[in-house]
Amino acid sequence: MNSAVSATLSPSTTSTKAINEAFHDEPLREPLVLGKPTLNDVTRKVLDIIESKPNIKFLAALSVTLMMALWGGVCIAYTIYEGVGVWGLNSPVFWGWDITNFVFWIGIGHAGTLISAILFLFRQKWRTAINRSAEAMTIFAVICALTFVLMHTGRQWLFHWLLPYPNQMNMWVNFRSPLMWDVFAVNTYGTVSLLFWFTGLVPDFATARNFVKSKIASRIYSIFSLGWVGSARHWHTYEVAYMIFAGISTPLVLSVHTVVSFDFATSVIPGWHTTIFPPYFVAGAIFSGFAMVMTLLIIAREVLGLKDYITLKHLDNMNKIILATGMMVGYAYAMEFFIAWYSGNTYERFVFINRATGDYAWSYWIMISCNVISPQVYWFKKLRRNVPLMFIISIFVNIGMWFERFTIISTSLHHDYLPSSWGYYSPTWVEISIFTGSMGIFLTLFLLFAKFVPMLAIAEIKGVLPGAQPKHHHHEEH
Repeated sequence: MNSAVSATLSPSTTSTKAINEAFHDEPLREPLVLGKPTLNDVTRKVLDIIESKPNIKFLAALSVTLMMALWGGVCIAYTIYEGVGVWGLNSPVFWGWDITNFVFWIGIGHAGTLISAILFLFRQKWRTAINRSAEAMTIFAVICALTFVLMHTGRQWLFHWLLPYPNQMNMWVNFRSPLMWDVFAVNTYGTVSLLFWFTGLVPDFATARNFVKSKIASRIYSIFSLGWVGSARHWHTYEVAYMIFAGISTPLVLSVHTVVSFDFATSVIPGWHTTIFPPYFVAGAIFSGFAMVMTLLIIAREVLGLKDYITLKHLDNMNKIILATGMMVGYAYAMEFFIAWYSGNTYERFVFINRATGDYAWSYWIMISCNVISPQVYWFKKLRRNVPLMFIISIFVNIGMWFERFTIISTSLHHDYLPSSWGYYSPTWVEISIFTGSMGIFLTLFLLFAKFVPMLAIAEIKGVLPGAQPKHHHHEEH
């Protein structure tokens, strides 16, 4: 070792940064886990949430979300009994809150697979503390979306007609219909996301099996752990399966909301018939999905005491993605107006002018304010790391993305080609209650997940602890 290096490593001047520079190693980045926990500390921190009894705050929150879900269920039953006439749909607005909420929930479900699959393939280690919650959110959001699809059919007891199977009536679905493409895209996405989520849970279920004291709980976790013993063969099989599911899930992130956008883009209705919809919808879905993940994780890290594992670095990186996708969405808004003007189509121009100045101008400007203006604060690092601010912005983004879907649907339909068929759509209390119920279902499932399933990927977090990677040496400062 030369004198320069020796001098650098002298006790009086030794530091982690100096050691890395002396050995031409990469400088240490901000840690993904704070507090220097041991491997056992990680296991206990995650599984103590499962083992401990639910506190009064958890029970109160669960009671509220269950009441919301039950009220939504009552309104769904009322709709099935009376028919969709209890909704505010009219001529020409035959799509209302049902399709708006369907597209909204599918968008919410996008971030889970993006965080888990794409970031995993790109070896982004900051995903490890947030991917489990995001994956769970995907499953619950798809369940809520499917609820609105079934409600939209009108005769829900005939939902099996959507499935292409041989039957005595020799009747087949119309494969040329984009609505039929939705059935395959959403179900495929939901199935693969569920398998991807469960595969990642297997090692942690085995850890929970050995940790919990209740024999019943231990037995349940044992069933779901599929006989995991942590052998080299099990880890090899697990890593191969996880990689395969990540590879399958990645194109699904792009395809499923692209197919959802075809519900609009393949029509001939002004305001919908445009080729910008597929990338526009995908960017918007990632935008809203990350915002919902942000909302849930901020609450989780505060209530469950996970600040050392869900750090400001994780939230900062997510805010950067929210800013980037928000800029894409803003660009798409501008391009829609340009395409409408450049097309020379009178009807197309009218639709977009009507969006900004017509009966639904209030919803359009709420959309612009929440989706384009509010994320611009993330250009500044200090604001990207302000937790109360990012919580407010995440809620604004989801409000804005809901209004985006509402604006696209309502403003394109309520003014038909003839003034004699113009109308105004307003939701009834039944539609509002069903949407509230879907929020209750989503939050109830997430609360139960946070209590009974390892919320953080234990094995993956252990892999990013200081000293877990051979090339990163952990030195104490003198």
